[in-house]
Amino acid sequence: MSSSAVATRPRPTSTPMRSPELLSRPLRIRRAVLLLLMTLALPGAAQVMAGNRRMGRLGLRVWLAVLCALVGAGLLGLLDRRLALSLVTSSWVLLAFTVLLALGALSWPLFFADAWRLGAPTLQPVNARRAVAVMAVSLVLVTSGPMAYAARQVWVGRDVLAGVFASTAVGAVHDGRYNILLLGGDSGKDRVGTRPDSMTLVSVDAKTGRSVMFSFPRNLENIPFPADSPMHQALPNGYDCGDKCLLNAVYTYATDHPGIYPPSVKDPGAQATKDAISAISGLSVDYYVLIDLRGFSDLVNAMGGLTVNVTRPVPIGGETSPISGYIPAGRHHLDGYHALWFARSRTGASDYDRMARQRCTMTAMLAQMDPQTVLLKFQGIATASAKVVSTDIPQSELGSLADLALKARSQKVTSVQFVPPLIWPARPDFALIRRTVQSALRPAAKHPAVAASKAPSAPTAPAATATPSGASAAAATPVDAKSVCSAG
Repeated sequence: MSSSAVATRPRPTSTPMRSPELLSRPLRIRRAVLLLLMTLALPGAAQVMAGNRRMGRLGLRVWLAVLCALVGAGLLGLLDRRLALSLVTSSWVLLAFTVLLALGALSWPLFFADAWRLGAPTLQPVNARRAVAVMAVSLVLVTSGPMAYAARQVWVGRDVLAGVFASTAVGAVHDGRYNILLLGGDSGKDRVGTRPDSMTLVSVDAKTGRSVMFSFPRNLENIPFPADSPMHQALPNGYDCGDKCLLNAVYTYATDHPGIYPPSVKDPGAQATKDAISAISGLSVDYYVLIDLRGFSDLVNAMGGLTVNVTRPVPIGGETSPISGYIPAGRHHLDGYHALWFARSRTGASDYDRMARQRCTMTAMLAQMDPQTVLLKFQGIATASAKVVSTDIPQSELGSLADLALKARSQKVTSVQFVPPLIWPARPDFALIRRTVQSALRPAAKHPAVAASKAPSAPTAPAATATPSGASAAAATPVDAKSVCSAG
């Protein structure tokens, strides 16, 4: 062959990754598989190696930016947990996260489809071509499918947060504590309006998370209000008309008289109850959380049921309707209907029995609403929660409160029940109640009269009644939640 012929022979300008025709049949198949796996690990890498490099670089940059953001979020969670929790509960952050997930779910399949094309399926045997195609479709499903599902769940969660939590400004912390009123409301068909039969004021140290729970009976009489409360202007002598004017009826009274509070107050009944508890306890109540039993059964069904250990039979029905059966003693996995009756049944039981069952029910829910249950059944739980929970806690405060809740898990929970013999609902000694509250807020080691217990993984119902010096002990023993049930 002449030297001129050698000089004019074309030189190869492509690598095997960009020119599959230069490879043997087995290497072509391996190349096609490798391009798909590269796209799984680094979207855009296949295009940089064998296709449109501009498209590939864009994909790699976006993917690396996402990875950096995830690493940064992890570091932020380690360095400043409160700020991290505030970000993940922010509507704007959740909206941005939803958009990113949706874009990822839409764009990743495009990279897989292009990687499959770059694998040169026409140069592969029929069986190999089919296998590589199945592999490409499978990878699309295991990547884009979960991202699309996650985008949907984040969007639902964002809607629930925006619908349940307030958009008002964050209130000031009083004396270094958050005081949050937990209300268990019952607005069943046999009742006129909502009446919170379960009222617990949780006072949490803003720095340490040390918590004190004060439980108030629904049948407390002679209810006072702070001097600056609109309820005090409407009822200067307090809510005082005997056994017709009980603490749980304050909610209904304020709801039925909408002119007492200005229109800016979202729930006059809850605000009136906050004012009443503030006057009774001597503490400024920052926020309330109302769990309405009207939608409680839907929430339990969304969770897949609720397991409790019942120590004695609980009637289904009674009072204004016939008893249709019983929830027998023993360990039971209750559906929404039976869990609702377990929490609200009052036939053959005292108010304190009912209060204990409601506390036990909430404890069981908190204990059994684990991350796996929430993730698998998130949409149903979120939808039901929007019907069950109402609050005036600002959404911007969720991060701080969530961080505080995590701190509280490792602290001792002091529990005080204002029931006989400590106080008598028909003739409550409010001065004694306020002294007891102040005593409980001090370190428990200095005040052994106040009951304290180690906090478990989920908040538990109060285990004992605080009895300060001078209080009578010669009366009925208050009901402990564990005497009527325990979380299953």
